[in-house]
Amino acid sequence: MTTRLRLRTDQIVSYLDQGTGSPLILIHGVGMQHQAWSPQIEAFSQTHRVIAIDLPGHGESTPLEKGSELPDFVQWLHDFIIALNCGPANIAGHSMGALIAGGYVSEHPESVNRVALLNGVYKRTETAQKAVLTRADEIANGGIDLKGPLARWFTESPTDLIAKEKTERWLSQMNQQSYAITYRAFARGDATYTDSWEKVKCPALFLTGDGDPNSTPEMSRTMAEQAPRGHLCIIKGHKHMANLTAADTVNDALTDWLNQPVCHHRSS
Repeated sequence: MTTRLRLRTDQIVSYLDQGTGSPLILIHGVGMQHQAWSPQIEAFSQTHRVIAIDLPGHGESTPLEKGSELPDFVQWLHDFIIALNCGPANIAGHSMGALIAGGYVSEHPESVNRVALLNGVYKRTETAQKAVLTRADEIANGGIDLKGPLARWFTESPTDLIAKEKTERWLSQMNQQSYAITYRAFARGDATYTDSWEKVKCPALFLTGDGDPNSTPEMSRTMAEQAPRGHLCIIKGHKHMANLTAADTVNDALTDWLNQPVCHHRSS
């Protein structure tokens, strides 16, 4: 059962809060819901306090204003962590959630013990940038495309097909305007915090599938090489929704990440 937290008069965040121990905050991607982390919630709520958030305009969370950019989503996360008093935390994000997690550790390193970017993007090529901006315009003007993302995100394996059915249901439940606001920020945010990884001192995991055409292995490798404590994990035979289609492998990588020692935060 989800809980609703009011940040401001016009801003409510819905989230699942399960388990006890060190906080593990999970942030899903565009068009998803916190249930997209179900294999990780089940596994890590045995050892951690798992807080799986619905992004603005997703699930039962209210959307941000039209025109919001990635830093607005980072501020939204900060407001949530302050209101819930759950920092410093371990923060794992997928896709758009990975962009938010990367921005958050850049802006608020004192509030992060460890950071993990699953299927994250980094400085898209000019061709890829044009394609994702075109999709953002199409969403704003014509509705939510189901076939395109599903084709990019999944193979035709039996495991993928099960996850594909769930993902299609979540996408179909999205409000078009909320989807457009978040996707626009996702499309424009891939280079916002890219120069910050050299300054990130905490353990940082960068994970993707070797078949992900948009959150490529090269992107994850570049970020891992820049972060002083970066670790790279490329999962063979999987695409964009690896946390669902390769849950055991992803959970093993997250377990190793959560076992990495952290720096002690000093109060200013």
